[in-house]
Amino acid sequence: MHTSIAAGITSLLVSILASQNSHLKKIAVISLLFTMGFAWNAQYAESRLKNILAIEFEGKELNLQGRVAALPQSNSSGAKFTFEVNEVSLGKEKLERFPKRIYLSWQPAWRNPQAVPEIIPGQRWMFKAKLKRPYGSLNPYTFDFERWSFHQDFGASGSIRLGKLLVDQDISWAEIELRMELMRWNLRQKIRPMLPSDARYVGVLIALVMGDQNAINQDDWQVFNATGIGHLISISGLHVTMLAGVGASFAAFIWRRRTWPLIAPVSKVAAVSGFITAFVYAWLAGFQIPAQRTMYMVGVVAFALWTGRNPRSFDIWWWALAFVLLVDPMAPYTPGFWLSFGAVAAILYAMGDSSGLLGVPTGKELEVHWQQRMLQALKEACRVQAVVTLSLLPFTLYWFYQVSIVSPLANAFAIPLVSYIVTPLAILGAMLPELIGRWLIWPAHAAMEYLAVVLEWMAGWSWSVVWSKQPEWWALLISGLGIVYAIRPGDILDAWKWRVLGIAFCIPLFAPAIQPLSSFLLGHGEFRASVLDIGQGTAVLIETKNRRLLYDTGPIQGKKDDAGQRIILPYLRGTGIDHIDRMVISHSDSDHVGGAATLLKHIHFDSMIGSLPSNNPLLQNLQARKVPSIPCRFGQRWEWDGVEFVIWHPHEATIFSNQHPEKPNEMSCVLEVRNKQSSLWLTGDVEKQGEAEITERLDDAMLQEIGDRELIFMAPHHGSKTSSSLALLRRLNPDQAFAQNGYRNRYGHPHADITARYRYLDIPFYQTPETGAQSWLFKSNTKSSTQFWRHDIKRLWHR
Repeated sequence: MHTSIAAGITSLLVSILASQNSHLKKIAVISLLFTMGFAWNAQYAESRLKNILAIEFEGKELNLQGRVAALPQSNSSGAKFTFEVNEVSLGKEKLERFPKRIYLSWQPAWRNPQAVPEIIPGQRWMFKAKLKRPYGSLNPYTFDFERWSFHQDFGASGSIRLGKLLVDQDISWAEIELRMELMRWNLRQKIRPMLPSDARYVGVLIALVMGDQNAINQDDWQVFNATGIGHLISISGLHVTMLAGVGASFAAFIWRRRTWPLIAPVSKVAAVSGFITAFVYAWLAGFQIPAQRTMYMVGVVAFALWTGRNPRSFDIWWWALAFVLLVDPMAPYTPGFWLSFGAVAAILYAMGDSSGLLGVPTGKELEVHWQQRMLQALKEACRVQAVVTLSLLPFTLYWFYQVSIVSPLANAFAIPLVSYIVTPLAILGAMLPELIGRWLIWPAHAAMEYLAVVLEWMAGWSWSVVWSKQPEWWALLISGLGIVYAIRPGDILDAWKWRVLGIAFCIPLFAPAIQPLSSFLLGHGEFRASVLDIGQGTAVLIETKNRRLLYDTGPIQGKKDDAGQRIILPYLRGTGIDHIDRMVISHSDSDHVGGAATLLKHIHFDSMIGSLPSNNPLLQNLQARKVPSIPCRFGQRWEWDGVEFVIWHPHEATIFSNQHPEKPNEMSCVLEVRNKQSSLWLTGDVEKQGEAEITERLDDAMLQEIGDRELIFMAPHHGSKTSSSLALLRRLNPDQAFAQNGYRNRYGHPHADITARYRYLDIPFYQTPETGAQSWLFKSNTKSSTQFWRHDIKRLWHR
């Protein structure tokens, strides 16, 4: 539809172009380009939306035949990979309309008797798998799996039950892209055995050679980001430029040896060779945006040289930008796009057109001593680093909510070490025969180890990183204007006071770090509840004017994949929260306590209250960190900023040592948060027995204390059949209810009988798989005391 409309507009514009009016022609050219861009993006979106799994096939065991179409992510816990589907059947019925590209996960589990074999690009497999439409948790400031799936053109994702290898390698000579993926896999397999099995930074070397960052430890990423050198731990534009220069120099050396310059000038041959080198390396890197940008810029320079043109610096930048957007319209949704193009644009702008960065002439006609030239180069390098650090400040805060104070110092020695020692040695070691390559990979890894020692030391400084919430659009605009003025070309001492004033325009970016935003948005007696889309688990953040409480910390899967790392911590960082006054743990189940250990490493907690057995590791962790912990008991209450917190369960004699490990759900800590107008109940996994005790406590006196407040109720145990008893619901008579559960979870939560019960009682029932994260704002002394927002705007294909 959109493309046909665009075609009609295009034909109209072409007819205008045929007219003699020059003013109309300019308008028509601009309109034509805009229309073509719209049509291209519409076609891009439509093709992906048509590639979505039909809802009737979700959860069904399907028989799939196809090929591994890209480099897999493989580790001890299994493999994840892109699968190109050729045939699919449900039982004996062959399905015709089916997504061509899907994302599969093959994990060893007690339900899967088959061990996970090595997955190699180009293999043809037959799988038994269960699929679902592209689905991911929807929370502000967290990774958006649905957007990523749309970007990668995955029509479904799923898990493999059984697999049978049909063909070990099914790649024709014409399938260059798949052959390149196989080459990347072979390089990865070649690098790993060259180093000891306990070599910590083998993942970094693989990332520098071929752009695969999946083997890098998360603890190492935290060090790299804290010191601001994360951009180096991949195939950056600098690395592509360096290799392109090597390729061009080598071609020039060979070409000028004979009479070949009579056929074509050396400079033109060198330019083509440089572009080809950049193209191959960018492809080897998986076409990451920084590598693409550099490759296109090298290509534009080569084309200009061959056609006798002399483009300006920003002309090259604009052409590279156009090519990236043409190939990948969703590139602006990635941080690499803004950081790569932003850094280069800032450097080009600060350099000016005809003089050095400091405003000192640098033409060949000026003969200066080599010491002066070295000093000039050092000064310009320092200014380039300052320009890049300052210009990327808004982008860094927007995407990562942090700024590394030690970044300029860390980059001063990390850039030359990684770019001119580690990366060349790693690339040569990977390309040369193993006997020779091993002697190059070892020093590359050793250099990385010594660098990491210094980086870990710097990252440990208490002031090394400043955290702040994601900036608002107006703060980005104000700071951008100030930065443009502060880094303008010319002598630094020229109007330095105005430059400092421009830098001061960045202060609004850090305003939330100085004063929490909730102190401005929430008044006395008001509070906000953020019900996170956490999957099959619970995590709710309560904010009053000056205090914060976190109720449960979400689930954990395996040893490292916990909701604290994936969802809660990014959400807290994005909102500018680094301190929580109280953690409440409803009970000891892993889907409620799973993210606590991660959060304790990064967020300061003043106290904990919960229902846990005395031998629970979390209590030991809290004791080691000297965080006061008390058991949750009926009758406990406290008040923050005019908001009252009341504990309704378990019974008042509860202590840590007499928890019931066989029935942790019944010991769930049930918390009510209320102001003068509203009441919010957080119920954990309490079931019928605990609900009966709560119902008994809710005598007429207690109900009179709750009064006629608007009551928002969390469905206990994610809406299981053994909870949400009719007696408790009738006793409380909630106005609205919600449940946190996983999409298509194996427990069947919420149970159909429970959703029917809420419907029967005329209670609106909101579920996070449908709404995404929920924000409940509880005002005071207003007619509309409770306001509700949902974050499912992007969940288009699930409606």
